[in-house]
Amino acid sequence: MAFLLLLCHLAVAGSVSGCGIPAIEPVLSGLARIVNGEDAVPGSWPWQVSLQDQTGFHFCGGSIISQDWVVTAAHCGVRKTDLVIAGEFDQGSDAENIQVLKIDQVFQNPKFNFFTINNDITLIKLATPAQFSDTVYPVCLPRTTDDFPAGSNCATTGWGRTKHNNKKTPEKLQQAALPLLSNSECQKYWGNSITDKMICAGASGVSSCLGDSGGPLVCQKDGAWTLVGIVSWGSGFCSTSIPGVYARVTELMPWVQEILANN
Repeated sequence: MAFLLLLCHLAVAGSVSGCGIPAIEPVLSGLARIVNGEDAVPGSWPWQVSLQDQTGFHFCGGSIISQDWVVTAAHCGVRKTDLVIAGEFDQGSDAENIQVLKIDQVFQNPKFNFFTINNDITLIKLATPAQFSDTVYPVCLPRTTDDFPAGSNCATTGWGRTKHNNKKTPEKLQQAALPLLSNSECQKYWGNSITDKMICAGASGVSSCLGDSGGPLVCQKDGAWTLVGIVSWGSGFCSTSIPGVYARVTELMPWVQEILANN
């Protein structure tokens, strides 16, 4: 338990040794896209996981925050029978050194509201710890006081559809660079649907899409990638001129810290 708390402390503190520094550098072309997508560098987003049902169907993304914990979106509806796949890049390849991790417990935020999609966060406790490597490594968690201003250029990743009407999701992990918006700016698109538990990004020629849900929106802070948002909801057509909406992690950190401390 002491080790877990130490790891959480390192992650929250944005420590260089604790989190957020991939062994394999990501390369973002600036105007990258998930809709209008580009392949990530294999292994360069080592906290990204694929959530799969028992048939191997990928239904959501997630982020490793410690050896024992993964964070995703509440609306993904994760069950204990689902699997967490870490260290994956190409879902069509059998040659990758992936880790297939079983789930011990699922903690959905009790304030999650399916109609407003507010408090869209779930914590997954793994039955066996993830083994950290060049391709499996945690993202940093923010402090509640951290500020990620509008205009910050951040990144989102996932295996979501590259067009809203594509039947298949891409096999290779996609990435997109996209700017944060202020909530007041975002409300011009989405009105009062945007709450203080949400943060918006995009409307810049890029968009998250179906299958990206639960995955990370990360920004660099003090040289380390920090989890600023969790892919939550957006345009049904994955429009690249309308911002995507993400769960705002800084606002949800008190609940995260409580769950980690008590379990």
